[in-house]
Amino acid sequence: MSAVKMAVQLGPLRLQNPVLVASGTFGYGSEYADLVDLNRLGGIMVKGTTLHPRAGNPMPRMVETAAGCLNSIGLQNVGVEAFVHEKLPFLRQYRCAVIVNIAGDSYEEFEQLAERLDGVEGVHALEMNISCPNQEKGGIHFGVDPEATREVVSRVRQRTRLPLMVKLSPNVTDITVTARAAVDGGADILSLVNTFVGTAIDAKTRRFKLANITGGLSGPAIKPLALYMVWKVAQAVKVPIVGMGGIMNATDAVEFLLAGASAVAIGTANYVNPRVSIEVLEGIEQYLLEQGEKDVEDIVGTVKRCKPESEF
Repeated sequence: MSAVKMAVQLGPLRLQNPVLVASGTFGYGSEYADLVDLNRLGGIMVKGTTLHPRAGNPMPRMVETAAGCLNSIGLQNVGVEAFVHEKLPFLRQYRCAVIVNIAGDSYEEFEQLAERLDGVEGVHALEMNISCPNQEKGGIHFGVDPEATREVVSRVRQRTRLPLMVKLSPNVTDITVTARAAVDGGADILSLVNTFVGTAIDAKTRRFKLANITGGLSGPAIKPLALYMVWKVAQAVKVPIVGMGGIMNATDAVEFLLAGASAVAIGTANYVNPRVSIEVLEGIEQYLLEQGEKDVEDIVGTVKRCKPESEF
């Protein structure tokens, strides 16, 4: 048993610890089960799930960049029915929370997904993906228009009793506006941030490296931006936040907690080091011991401003 209390309460969702793995970077859990003890994770945010199976965007759809990567996967997934019948039974054997990331092209698709998953054994919460930058329609449309954000969240809220998390896009002028809209619509929890829109060009061939031209930038390159947005949103809303964006180690994770996140999600780092989520969990515990803290929730949002020189 840990010497410090690691359980966290995210609105109606209880996690055994604040370390999750981000949707789209950890498959359906089984892909990592030989490398990671899934029982130790706070939760798994499974691959983006749509009403019907999707093949995803044409290849190439992933490019490594300086301090990160661009992806344009396009929500390749098995569809909600195959998830429930083929993927979820495997996940039920573990004690970590299962959070299903849902994505739709229309209000109605989001509503149908929420209704289908409501009350399904082994599903602990939903994460609404209204911020995927790699879809021609739907997806990010809902995440960059505050009115559309409020409307789609409100409709889903009426179709499910599950804890409802909304994943925000950083590709907006002021993320606090969409954050408030999501909360007004009924979000219990916010997760941020999704990827930043970017592109990559091969100078030799004079071609875009991604077949889809643009993709979502993730990895350590975006960490300062994501950290700023988490801190900003934490001051604007009262609901808990799951922070993500370039977390590569425990120190990165602690910074997000100090900025105001109640939990963190590990994304791109899983590709570099499959065991990083466990290392982050152990590193947070070690940090708390070194700081003399007994409860991880006690450090949430406790970042301090630098004092002006005159005050020293």
